Formats: sequence, structure tokens, C-alpha cells
Amino acid sequence: MTTDPVATLRTVVLDCPEPATLARFYAGLLGGEVVDEDDDPTWQVLIEPGGRRIAFQHAPEYTPPVFPDPKASQQLHLDLLVADVETAEQAALELGAVLLEPHDDDRFRVYRDPVGHTFCFVWE
Repeated sequence: MTTDPVATLRTVVLDCPEPATLARFYAGLLGGEVVDEDDDPTWQVLIEPGGRRIAFQHAPEYTPPVFPDPKASQQLHLDLLVADVETAEQAALELGAVLLEPHDDDRFRVYRDPVGHTFCFVWE
């Protein structure tokens, strides 16, 4: 079922302790440009090559999510499409990601970014 939109998604925002550092991590994974829109170190924006925006917001009391957590869901994660998971994994690990799930699935792998947000590499 398709409906007329009420709004358009502009930006996905991730809380973190150091916005510039996390923005550089995701720029390394996704490409694109990190822009400082307001000359504000507490807010960094990555505009990836497709034009999508991911922002990184300073959260002074940031606590990394626990995954897997038997008491709660992860709330949100990013699925990132890759052509070659082995090459993508090596690059992600070099950038500071951590592999969370073993290699026993043939469709996705789960990682943690440098501050604890989960993301998956998926492939066809």
C-alpha cells in the first residue's frame, strides 16, 4: 500500500561522544563529505555520495547500546549494502568496527561502530 507522504526523511542522527570522530568513521565506510554546517563541534553531518545525510550529535551522557541485550531491543541499526563482504569487513575493521556475529549467515554480518552503534553489512 502506498500513501502520500506527510514528510520526507532528511537525516538520520546518531548520538555519540565525539561527533567528528564518528563522522570520519562513517565517511570511511560510505564515502561522501563531512560538513560542519553550523561551525558547531557538537554536530557533524556526513553527506554520502547518494545525497543521504547521517548526522552525529554530541551526547554528554552517551551510553553505548548493548547488543545482543536480552532485556531490550537495539532500537535502531543501519543496514549497509556491500558488493564484497570480505573486502568491506576488512576496511570496517581497519576503521575501528568490531564484528559481533560469527560468519555463519550468508546474507548479513553484524558489527559495532567505534562508539557501540550496531550496523550490518548485507549483500545479495
